[in-house]
Amino acid sequence: MTVVNPLGVPPIALGRYRKLAKIPPVAEERGLTVHRPRFSLIPRFGNRLNARAIVRATLPLIREIHAREPIHLIDAQFFFPDGPAAAWIAEEMGIPLSIKARGSDITFWGGKDFAREQMLAAAERATGLLAVSEDLKRQMIELGMPASKIAVHYTGLDRDKFRPLDHAGLRQRLARELGFDMPENAPLFASVGALIERKGQDLVIGTLTAIPDARLILVGKGEDEDHLKALARDLNVTERVHFAGVVDHDLLPLILSAADIMILPTRSEGLANAWVESLACGTPVITTDVGGASELIKDETAGLLVKRDIDVIVAAARRLLADKPAPQAVAASVEHLSWKNNAAELAAHYERLVG
Repeated sequence: MTVVNPLGVPPIALGRYRKLAKIPPVAEERGLTVHRPRFSLIPRFGNRLNARAIVRATLPLIREIHAREPIHLIDAQFFFPDGPAAAWIAEEMGIPLSIKARGSDITFWGGKDFAREQMLAAAERATGLLAVSEDLKRQMIELGMPASKIAVHYTGLDRDKFRPLDHAGLRQRLARELGFDMPENAPLFASVGALIERKGQDLVIGTLTAIPDARLILVGKGEDEDHLKALARDLNVTERVHFAGVVDHDLLPLILSAADIMILPTRSEGLANAWVESLACGTPVITTDVGGASELIKDETAGLLVKRDIDVIVAAARRLLADKPAPQAVAASVEHLSWKNNAAELAAHYERLVG
């Protein structure tokens, strides 16, 4: 497999784009060759042009790769703008194409006329399509994509890392790692996701005012961080909220296993990795009934589906704290999800498309 990861960089690279501009155009990473051709990006205003810009930047490279070693399949792992770009390239090259929908590529970009038009054309050109949940497949069909092409492909995870961990001394270890006070008997909540308004971390912080002893660890970074810190100050819960930032996959299972509940009152989602990882660690989830949530959280052993309302979230948290399910029973609800199964299903999908 060869990876082509186009990077959109504005004509004047400032801020985070400056770091992107310094990434090497080709590198060997974990045994894979990764190409990163640049295309001109106009932030916020150039979205309708990005797919065409990606094609111009990558088609010569892909022709060169194909000449050295024939390509059997082109795969796009996000539907916009990757999907339309990959569709134009696949059509030009006469190669089978697979496109995977993740969530916001359908729920957000599907609401933009120019993006929806490009995505529907790409879906028609594609040999096969994937969705991360049954709910997302339904949304793709409602958008106008051919149902016969869409297969559901659930996410996977590292079962060796994400599993229920022994609680003995776990919070003390985390307290040292994070520099955050976590009394052994106090309720501990985790919320994992980008710090953006859609994820609803403000509602999670708000629940602390009604559950006085509770602590909260927020995992993730994003544009809403300053607002969330100000909210914690305004509600006088700063000492009970820890902003952990982006953490690696060695620390995340410790946080999720130590937590009593993972709370993510998101507005929209495909199938959140945070749901799966939390359940695999034996920690029940409180989230909204969006995307594939109901495909994972089928009963109270796995958690509760709620409205985006502080009082409702507080009531759900109290309910789970009063009768917390056994971690092994929670983990069993996602025992079918692993990278091994994910890879086998993806390989079978590719083989069908290549014929």
